[in-house]
Amino acid sequence: MIEIKKDIYWAGIKDWGLRVFHGHELSTHRGSTYNAYIIRDEKTVLVDTVWDPYKEEFAEKLDKHIGLKNIDMIVINHVETDHSGALEYIMEKIPDTPIYCTKNGAEAIRRHFHKDWNINVVKTGDRVKTGKYELVFVEMQMIHWPDSMLTYVDGANLVLSNDAFGQHYSAMFLFNDQVDNCELYQEAIKYYANILTPFSSLIKKKIEQIKSMNLTIDMIAPSHGVIWRENPLQIIDKYYEWSQDYSEDFVVIIYDTMYDATKTMAYAIGQGLLNKGVPYKMFRSSVSDSSDIITEVFRSKGIIVGSCTVNNTVLRSISGLLGEIKGLRFKNKLAASFGSYGWSGEAPKKISQELEEAGFKVPLKPIGIKYRPDSDELDQCVEFGEKFAEEILKG
Repeated sequence: MIEIKKDIYWAGIKDWGLRVFHGHELSTHRGSTYNAYIIRDEKTVLVDTVWDPYKEEFAEKLDKHIGLKNIDMIVINHVETDHSGALEYIMEKIPDTPIYCTKNGAEAIRRHFHKDWNINVVKTGDRVKTGKYELVFVEMQMIHWPDSMLTYVDGANLVLSNDAFGQHYSAMFLFNDQVDNCELYQEAIKYYANILTPFSSLIKKKIEQIKSMNLTIDMIAPSHGVIWRENPLQIIDKYYEWSQDYSEDFVVIIYDTMYDATKTMAYAIGQGLLNKGVPYKMFRSSVSDSSDIITEVFRSKGIIVGSCTVNNTVLRSISGLLGEIKGLRFKNKLAASFGSYGWSGEAPKKISQELEEAGFKVPLKPIGIKYRPDSDELDQCVEFGEKFAEEILKG
């Protein structure tokens, strides 16, 4: 265990080898951590646990350092099993220990574990004194589950924020001032883009509510990744910025292709963007990491998506990516579509329709070219890119 504040300890697990998360939905190139915390006050408090595969290692660590039977209460900020996975194993050894969680958390605990434990429901503003410290609970509903909350340790000026402000990032050290901040922010924005984007309006309101509570914050300790101790408010400010239809000055071109006709179109469209001074990033969806693509979509002002037509529809990698994009509910971004075809040619129109349904503004009609584009058709693709750039530059 590592002391992060006086008598408050990190008691988590570093999972260096993790490469996928949420099943196989999210990539984790730099591993992750499952951060649990121990408060050793007049009452000893365990805040969150770790993922089920590490339950025995976690319990042994707690027993060695504090003794499981010395735990007076458990706070579960969020019931998703990467945080609560070891709870049942712990409760088998200390079955009467009170658990503190939100109302939705109580339901989720019962539905996950089917046990009749001593559950105490708390809401925003409720307090529990542990000795020199006092726990203040703040509900974080739908950031990113209905049960989510954070726990503020009054007297330590410490926010135990669970998923908010975290990153899937297993680093050599524990604190933000000890690690490569380029890596840190790559993982922080990727986490936000792929997990929290649909809840941006709620995040904005919640940050405004937290600021109105006038809490003194010296440290933010999330449940994944490193702890923010140097200028901890920087990540709150970033979340506030990201929550407001965030974009940077570039376009993302995403395509898949069978025999390179659609690829050739993509590069011609990219040239059109550059002709008007709009930079772009290019991804072939079938060989690129979808979580990384989603991160760039989040950062972009707009996207241009292309696929050849196969079986009257789009290639599977584009279909899957469009499904992800729709679920994330991006706001205030432009989009367009393109593709090659042999006879029926539905792909560009299908992509355009799905982008509109996903909430993108689609100012241009899709462009489709039969078989391989000739020089005149490539000029049309360049012009298509130029027209999209003009839409981007309108602001």
